[in-house]
Amino acid sequence: MLKGFKDFLLRGNVIELAVAVVVGAAFTAIVTAFTSNIINPLIAAVGGDNEMGFGFRVIPSNDATFIDIGAVIAAGINFFIIAAVVYFVLILPVNLAKARFAPDKEPADEPLSETDLLIQIRDLLETGTYRQGKDNSLEQDDSPSRDDNASPSGATRVNAG
Repeated sequence: MLKGFKDFLLRGNVIELAVAVVVGAAFTAIVTAFTSNIINPLIAAVGGDNEMGFGFRVIPSNDATFIDIGAVIAAGINFFIIAAVVYFVLILPVNLAKARFAPDKEPADEPLSETDLLIQIRDLLETGTYRQGKDNSLEQDDSPSRDDNASPSGATRVNAG
């Protein structure tokens, strides 16, 4: 039972996930410090002389009814910064690497319509020689034609006369 748990923990995905959580938490702390110490004072300066920041009180004499619009704006900026970094640092490079190193796929041939198939059959029958391909399609037989003097077994007939 403990061996299975150890194998689970030592799999690559679990360790990578743990590293991602730690790095994400550290990065979130950096972005939060940026928004609370740089962005919030700028938003509060726009709000005017109110010492509580950018917002308003629903009941003017009660500080508990203060709606802090600046905090909502700061949280939006915080989210935008984190989302942009995750996209440009993680997702975009992975997608580019997948596209670069993925095997080239041949575009799938569209199935021929019944009319197109009949036209191909007619054209092949008009030329007189055809063979069946591996995918059961009819193909022009490019092998050299038999000599008129050759027998079906391949031996050449000699005309005596």
